[in-house]
Parts: sequence; C-alpha cells; structure tokens
Amino acid sequence: MKNLQSAVILCPLLILISCTNNTMNIKTSPLSYGAFVSENNTTFKIHAPKSTNVFLVIFDTPEAKTGTEYEMTKLENGDFILEMNDAGAGTLYGYRLEGPLNDPDVIIADPYSKAAVTRNSMRHVAKSLIVDDAFDWEGDSWMEMDQRDLIVYEMHVRDMTTHSSSTAKQKGSYLGLVETGQNGGIEHIKAMGVNAVQILPPQEFANVEVPYKDKNAPVYNDWNPYSRNHWGYMTTFFFAPESYYATDGTDAPDAWNGSDGRAVREFKDMVKSFHREDIAVIMDVVYNHVSNYDWQPLKYIDKDMYFRMDENGNYTAHSGCGNDTYSESPKMRQLILESVKYWMTEFHVDGFRFDLGNLIDAETRQMIVDELRAINPHVIILAEPWGNGYDPNGFSDMGWASFNDQFRDGLKGSTFDINDKGFLFGQFRNGDNQNFLQRLVMGSPREFGGQYVDPSHSVNYLESHDDYTFGDRLRITGGFVDKDSKIIDNKQNALVDGTLLAMNKLGALFLFTSQGIAFMHEGQEWARSKVIAETTVPDKRIGMIDHNSYEKDNETNWLNWDERDMNPELVDYYKGLIALRKQYPEFRRSKPEDFEFMDVVEATAVAYMLKNKFFIALNGGKNSIDLQLPQGKWVILADGNGIYKEEEKKVIGRINLPETSGVVLLRLFIKD
Repeated sequence: MKNLQSAVILCPLLILISCTNNTMNIKTSPLSYGAFVSENNTTFKIHAPKSTNVFLVIFDTPEAKTGTEYEMTKLENGDFILEMNDAGAGTLYGYRLEGPLNDPDVIIADPYSKAAVTRNSMRHVAKSLIVDDAFDWEGDSWMEMDQRDLIVYEMHVRDMTTHSSSTAKQKGSYLGLVETGQNGGIEHIKAMGVNAVQILPPQEFANVEVPYKDKNAPVYNDWNPYSRNHWGYMTTFFFAPESYYATDGTDAPDAWNGSDGRAVREFKDMVKSFHREDIAVIMDVVYNHVSNYDWQPLKYIDKDMYFRMDENGNYTAHSGCGNDTYSESPKMRQLILESVKYWMTEFHVDGFRFDLGNLIDAETRQMIVDELRAINPHVIILAEPWGNGYDPNGFSDMGWASFNDQFRDGLKGSTFDINDKGFLFGQFRNGDNQNFLQRLVMGSPREFGGQYVDPSHSVNYLESHDDYTFGDRLRITGGFVDKDSKIIDNKQNALVDGTLLAMNKLGALFLFTSQGIAFMHEGQEWARSKVIAETTVPDKRIGMIDHNSYEKDNETNWLNWDERDMNPELVDYYKGLIALRKQYPEFRRSKPEDFEFMDVVEATAVAYMLKNKFFIALNGGKNSIDLQLPQGKWVILADGNGIYKEEEKKVIGRINLPETSGVVLLRLFIKD
C-alpha cells in the first residue's frame, strides 16, 4: 500500500438523500456505481461486500503501476464509497481490494468505467478515466421504426475502412466509418438503401489473447497463432466504448489506448451521423461471458457473485469461449440492465443484438425487454438464440426477435456440414419440403410449424460474421473451389458470374421477399470471399478460404472495395431488391392469410400470390418450370437477370422460370 491518504465522506446533494449509519438512499443517478462528478466534487462507489478494505487509487499516468491511495468507507449494504475534490475529467483511477476473495497486489479498473485506458496485452490491464460526457446531440433521438421494416447491415467498425482500397482518411475508426465522400463506409451503406446497421461488439473488449505456443503462458495457446480477438466478443468494460476504434487507436504491443477518452465523443458522433441518414444503430453486446485471461474487474471483486462456477469452484464455459457470467445474480442482472439502458440513453443506440442470448436467464431477458421498452417503445431487441440449449420459441414469447437458423440452413445447408446442400443447390435437406419453403416466406409463423408468434420476430439471414461467408459457402459446397486448397488468383476467385452469380441472386431474392427482418452481412452484396491474407504469423491455411476469421485484424477481414467494384451486377441486384422491399410494404407487412400458394408439382420451388397483387416464384431446382399465371396482365419487377421499373417488362398467361432463378410480378389489372 503506497501513499495512503484519507478523504472525507460526504453526501453529494445531487446523488443522495441521506447519509446515516453508513447507509445511503439513492435519489437520482445515471448508474448505481462508478464515478459521479458534480460541480465541486467526485463520488466514487463500488460494490464489494466480501472485501474488508477497498482503496481508491489515483494515477498520474497510464503507465504508472502505483498511485496515491485513499481508503474508502464500507457501508452496511456492501458498497464502498468515497468523495473527494479535484478528481474531475481527466482523472485516472482504479481500486485495490483486500479481503478473502481479493488479490491485494492487483489494482483493478472500475467495472462501471465510462471510459477505460487499456494496454495492448493479454491481461488487458486498464485504468478508469473520468471523462466529460457532455455532447451536443443537436436534437438527435432514436429512430422510430416498425420492426417489420428493418433491413439490417451487419458490419465491423474497423473492417469497413481499414483496407488500402478505402478512401477514408481516419481509417479503422468510428469517425472514419462516417466520413462523407469516401467510396466505402457510410457512403456505401447509404447507397445500399438499408435502414439499420448492426455493429460488431463496440464495448471495450480484450483484443489480445495468450501468446501462441508459449509454454510460460497461463494457458497453452495452440489454436490462435494471431493471439488476437478481432471481432470483439470478449467484453471487459460494459459501459465504455472500445478505444481501439478511436482516432488515436493503436495496435502496437504493450501500447496504451484511450488516454484522453475521445472514444466516448467519437462514438456519439458516429451514431448521430447514422441517424442523420435515417439509419438506426444496433449494438452487438456480449453479457454472457468474458475473457479467460484479462483483468476483468468483476473476477477480482467477487467471482461467485458475477460468474457461474462448477462444483469445484471453477468457471463454467457454456459459451465455449471464456468465463460464463451469472445473470441470475442480482448484481450481475443489475449491471446488465443498467448497461443497456446507459447505451440507449447516453449514446442514443436504437437497439441491441445479444450474443448467445440463451445464456442470459429468462427473468433477466424479460426485464430487459420490459425496461427498455418503457424508455423507448421502438427499441430493437434481437437475440442470437443458441447457448446452453436452443429455444427460439422462448424469445418470441417474450417479444424478442431472434436469428432464424432454419432460414439460413434451409437455403444453403447446415452451417456445421459443408457438404450439406439446401434449396439453393437444387434439393431439400432431410425434413424440408415445399411446405417448409412456404413457412419461410411467411416469416416462420408458429401456427404453420415455425418458431415465431409474429413474423417480425424472425431475423432472416444467409450470412453473419460467423462461419463461411454466404459467397464462400456457395463456392465450396457448389464445387467451385476446394476449401483446403490455396487460391491461386484472388481476383478470379472474387469474381462472381454464371451459376455462382445465379445462386447468389436467388438467395437474395428469397431473402428480400420473405416476411420478417431482413439481415445481411458486410460484403454479402458482392459475394465477398475471405481468403486468409499473407502474414508472418504461422498460419498453415494462408491463401485458403477462412471459415472463422475472428482473430484476424488484417486483409482477411478488411473490406476490399475493389472487389465490390468487380461485381457491380450483384451489388446492383441487392440495391434493387432493397428498394423494392422498401417500396412495397406487402413484402414485409403481410400476414399468413395474405398468401395463396400455387402448385409447383414436385419441383424444388415455391410459388404464391401475395395479397392478390403480387406473384412470386422461386426455383432452386436444376430444371426450368413452366407456370400458369393467375388471370390478368402482369409486369415483371424482378427476375434472375435484374430489377425493373413498372411497365418495363409485361407478361400474360404463362411464364417459364429457369433453373436457379426467381421472379416477382405485379398485377396491372384483373379481368372480370
């Protein structure tokens, strides 16, 4: 213990009602814990009921290993509190805890840090930073959007602008993402016509893992030669934006990120910029697990309170990637609820995608939806439904939307079996049939054997950040490339034409004409291929197609905008379908009774009338099919070749639908 000081315990009038007998009643506070700055003082508060002593540590620099310590006062409810002057914006601090569960040699950051200064190391050593969070929102607020109308574009902040083909000036950053005039980033997102972005985890996370094959490391890493976590699924601080994505971010080993806390302001600038373009912002959030290795503060306060443990006192790992959090615990539940509400109110975030949502207990999930909708009735709540069992029905019953793996696998094949072939390969998987296709286009309603009480709960998708890209899955399963062979010509591999182009188009047509939330991943619109980039890292698969690029902060993941420009036909097809979906609400707001399905004999196909106004047919088979059209004159809005304006291509009587293609017709009038 060094430089131990004392400080007076007072009652901040803006925060507390009373201060008697070491108990305090909170009146108003944005959060229950953390550092609360008022005009003349700052109050520090942390919950550590099993600790005997807690010391606030004030640091002079990020690099300092020790600082000036101030003993905090323990209250009857297990909170420790301290008020002091001269600790405003710019103050670096942490806590040192003493007690049966604590390591007195480890100074932890505040688990409620609004900004964190972090070191690029396996332990993710951090100091909490007090920031001035004042911001001029210029009248900005949440997007008010019917969930049925969502067209979501999933993206990674850094991947969107870091490649050499990007013309963004502030590459890899929140601000670079929303720079105007660039050839990618927000300009591309606007051009696509989507109305929401889903950002891979932007909460401060542990992005450095155990050194590769280091026998002196606490865990022997023989699986990740990059020793990185690029995607962000290892949250360390649930209230702070990732500082690596700020304009001063660095990935230099052992360097410090976030020294001035600018990530807070720049994240808000990013959200405001998207809102100006009528684009909602959805955060991918990870509350179900943390890193095995980092100095995540909760592990050093009371691991039994915040983490699920087995009978031997070890962390469980049902997530498959880290230490599982204990959402049933009142304090962990409180942290989760306060975190999502904080991001929604402080950063104007429009919604959340919950990683491995089923690892969060049902009671907490119900409280999430209830408390968020009490603040913003239009909040977007999506769940990755798997984790410790798979129960999409439970999410839908609570009013949550969840990712529809039946839609994904039914079209391209099981994500876990590269040889499994779905509709787009001209066949039905085991158990699938024409009724299955009918269910998918209706939004997988439960009354027809689907998972959802309402189609707006079905997140329909062909690709997300996980596993092979949609384009690569078609390349490999379709026999265009070998997953275990090196790509000789990257440009030729990226080019999409012929049968591969037709399959990509049919998948997109199926996606954007089906009921439910339409979801796509960055680069899907040009059948993006992830070829493992040349590197000094000892990766045996360099030059091959990547199926799980979570660890690569390099050209494997960075979007190559030149490859987009190589495939304008597919990009324009996606743009046209998105515009079509937005123009005609029937493709997103129809009910099962609005569908009239047609007989397609034994074809691997589905055809139907929608609201007696549209005729849609989707043929995944390897043979063309001849279809009798309902009475009337029709105009083609979309087919396997392109998207058309009304009155451009008329048809009457019958239509021949080639293999691996679809068609959307609009009725001009009906004969008496």
